[in-house]
Amino acid sequence: MPEGQNSLVKEINLPSPEQKEFDKTVFPLILCPNNEIENKAVFESIAKVTEWIKTDKTVIEDQLLKHGAILFRDFPLECPSDFDSFVKAFNYGALPYVGGAAPRTLVVGDVYTSNEAPPDSLIPFHHEMAQVPNYPSVLFFYCDIPPTEGGQTPLVPSNLVYKKMVKLESEFVNTLKEKGVIYTRVLPNGDDPTSPIGRGWQSTYGTEDRVEAEKKALELVGSIEWQKDGCLKTVTRVLPAIREDPRTGKEMWFNSIIAVFRGWKDSRNSPETSITFGDGTPMNPRVMDTLENVLNELAIDFRWQKGDVVMLDNRQALHGRRSFVPPRRILAALCK
Repeated sequence: MPEGQNSLVKEINLPSPEQKEFDKTVFPLILCPNNEIENKAVFESIAKVTEWIKTDKTVIEDQLLKHGAILFRDFPLECPSDFDSFVKAFNYGALPYVGGAAPRTLVVGDVYTSNEAPPDSLIPFHHEMAQVPNYPSVLFFYCDIPPTEGGQTPLVPSNLVYKKMVKLESEFVNTLKEKGVIYTRVLPNGDDPTSPIGRGWQSTYGTEDRVEAEKKALELVGSIEWQKDGCLKTVTRVLPAIREDPRTGKEMWFNSIIAVFRGWKDSRNSPETSITFGDGTPMNPRVMDTLENVLNELAIDFRWQKGDVVMLDNRQALHGRRSFVPPRRILAALCK
């Protein structure tokens, strides 16, 4: 870490197999306790970790802005409560998971399970909650039970995806800028654990009352329609798919296009109708193949270890999930 970090932590840099270098900047940044100082653990407890975060929060945030993602490894986080304390040390405030598609369960404090989609389902790349007006600025992921096979959480720098797509599919990118996108989703009447987007309208909007659900839904989307079977169809307003990050001036591939086109598929939803341009025009499957190839080409897949925490700048990086063989338990916290 830079001067002023009192050497409590050290950076792990290339040639680490769990990083890539883009524009002379490693992605993600990996931070570990610097136990070489006195040949003993510098963080004996989660209390010492949170004390360090509160003291050096600004420097950590500067590193997050520079790198887009930070992997904290070998810190003494033993349980979900430790993770909750780790996140709360940043004092960001939790963002309620309202409007998101993924099934999740509250674990402790502001900590939820990550997407509970079936293990054999691949969750495509996306910016968290890009399809709603109020999306988290920072995400935290915590490894409670590491998978023995698969289950990586791949990360991709959003600006690089944009630049690559401009080179390969400039007409498509220009159309995105001009027309924006619309997300259409049918929410089940009650959670459907068999679907990667099976979060029912009741848990999505935190109510069993249809009138209250309508009110909350219309704060997030452009229109709604109740189905005969009790499901709820929501159609967003036209949303930008390319957004400039005012902090850096860089253009970001800020959307969930490939996640919807590849992942919003179940008995109620079809990719062809779930994601369209703002004028209702469907996405070209050939371009979706190109986009998926670009994302996978740029992605970094690190293997989860027990106690790992990933801090992700949601405006700068996309994430996904590889399929896996259980058990695996990754927890998440969404912050304003």
